[in-house]
Amino acid sequence: MDEVETGQNAAPAQPERAGDILRKARETQGLTVADIGTRTRVPLRHLEAIEASDYSTLPSSTYAVGFSRAYARAMGIDEVQIANLVRSDVAKMGSKKPEYEPYEMTDPSRVPSRGIAIVALGLAIAVLVLVGLWYGTDMFRGSSNSSTTTPIAETVPNPAAQTAQPVPAPATPADGQVTLTASDEVWMRVYDADNKTLYLGTMKPGEKFDVPKDAKDPKINIGRADKLAVTLNGSAAPALGTGERAIKDVRVGAPAIAARIAGTPEPQYTPSDVETTSTRPSDRARPMRPRTQRPRMSETQRANLDAAANPPSAATATPNP
Repeated sequence: MDEVETGQNAAPAQPERAGDILRKARETQGLTVADIGTRTRVPLRHLEAIEASDYSTLPSSTYAVGFSRAYARAMGIDEVQIANLVRSDVAKMGSKKPEYEPYEMTDPSRVPSRGIAIVALGLAIAVLVLVGLWYGTDMFRGSSNSSTTTPIAETVPNPAAQTAQPVPAPATPADGQVTLTASDEVWMRVYDADNKTLYLGTMKPGEKFDVPKDAKDPKINIGRADKLAVTLNGSAAPALGTGERAIKDVRVGAPAIAARIAGTPEPQYTPSDVETTSTRPSDRARPMRPRTQRPRMSETQRANLDAAANPPSAATATPNP
């Protein structure tokens, strides 16, 4: 009888809470709360509240259920069962106005402190102010009326001044190789200052002649200068003549051809049929005498001159008395 009464008076066993189940599973696996926080990315204070079944510190029942399910999943426990137990415990606490606290998925120890956040915010505001001053005012750029500002007219280059400057011609070596190339049949003679013939004959189309570099002031006589191409180290030079007449005594040395390429050529040709006009020595030697003005004659002088030029005849002469 006593045993029956004792069994009837025994208090019923309390159901195990979700927090106890999760804590025992963690301790069984030898893990710490920090290890669970690393796996679930749930703040440590929320994990500790779940293990203590103190859901009042969580923002809302939704957060409580969600964090508990993540905890159970990390431990390999039936998360549906844990979620139902958490809902039951939260319902016993009564309705709670949800707090709009952001979902913190990182460890609070890794979150910057409030002082650092305030300093960062202050720096961001300062940068925004400086940007506004730069674009909104002329504090940093300076006023356009400042004496240190260079006038636009002084900085803009003058196109007329630039075009007035001559463009220097590319430098051509004055001791290079002069090559004469015929584009058609052309007769020519190349000789030096001592009248020594370096080349004499008719060149065929495409034939070339290299003027010796050591030749002393070489010159050329040619019938059709327009049929001869002249180059200095491969650089083409202006034609020696137009081909309208034969030319002679034209310098074809490297300095002369370089001067042609540079734009300051010597006379292109010397006509072979130049006619020189001769003048009489007497004309050149005759001095120019100044003209003198003769005095005017009187009427008496003129009558005497006429009488002397026309003397009276004997028949008309009057005898002396």
